[in-house]
Amino acid sequence: MHERPIGRGLDSFRAYWKYKYLTLLFLPAAIYYVVFHYVPIYGVLIAFKNYKFSLGILGSPWVGLDHFRDLFASGGIWPVFRNTVIISFYKLVFGFPAPIAFAILLNEIRLAVFKKAVQTISYFPHFLSWVVLGGLAMQFLSPSIGPVNIVLQAFGLQPIYFLADAGWFRSVLVATDIWKELGWGTIVYLAAITGVNPELHEAATVDGANRYHRIRFITLPAMAPVITIMLIFAIGRLINDDFDQVFNLYNPAVMEVGDVLSTYTYRMGLVNMEYSFATAVGLFKNVIAFALVLTANAAAKKFSEYGLW
Repeated sequence: MHERPIGRGLDSFRAYWKYKYLTLLFLPAAIYYVVFHYVPIYGVLIAFKNYKFSLGILGSPWVGLDHFRDLFASGGIWPVFRNTVIISFYKLVFGFPAPIAFAILLNEIRLAVFKKAVQTISYFPHFLSWVVLGGLAMQFLSPSIGPVNIVLQAFGLQPIYFLADAGWFRSVLVATDIWKELGWGTIVYLAAITGVNPELHEAATVDGANRYHRIRFITLPAMAPVITIMLIFAIGRLINDDFDQVFNLYNPAVMEVGDVLSTYTYRMGLVNMEYSFATAVGLFKNVIAFALVLTANAAAKKFSEYGLW
């Protein structure tokens, strides 16, 4: 009865030993996730304790769900929660299709030199920090010296204070996020397009299909599995936000529409030193994100044959 599982274990060990060098290549990634993603889970205990730095995590007294009761009872969390969902939803609606469309357009470029140049230029912002990109955005959108407002004034329009106007700030966040991640996001979609058999396009061309028809009936179906997986991840990130982006761009004038969960957690945890309350906020956010991933995956499996598991 027990020979088969043991045999499987030995077979697995032999396979790992056979490909030991590939296993060694995998080890740095495994160590990274263990050290920086699994070990810190121990710190979740702070959300259920009245954490005192001098006592440490284990020495601090338990308070149970008191911090979560304070979280839901306080009025400050709900405007921040609403801002987070609204901004993330805008990024999903406008930002998610952008790399898909861009990958299709890149794939249609026949001049290899021009295609590589466009790819390089579009990838570049991903490797810059939001400190740099935030400074560039402030200069471009400046009401006095920014090129955008100079063009607006050339057409007889009044300059717009994009980063200090509550009506424009969320649009700036979405636009700059697309600017930063557009090129990098196309990589996985271009890989899916590359896997399409060229003979399919040749046969479709012979049958009279134009470029639009080939994209619709060949390219997009080939990208469907990848699009589904990436959409599930994107839905899971609806409750998350980009702290670096918001922190470098927001200011007191737009706090009403720009303050999000990560900046709220930063103020409560590091500025006000309410470590336990801030941990409770982070745990609350992660639980919702996990539920969103499960829901999105279940919906994807129901309406298509693709999913994470």
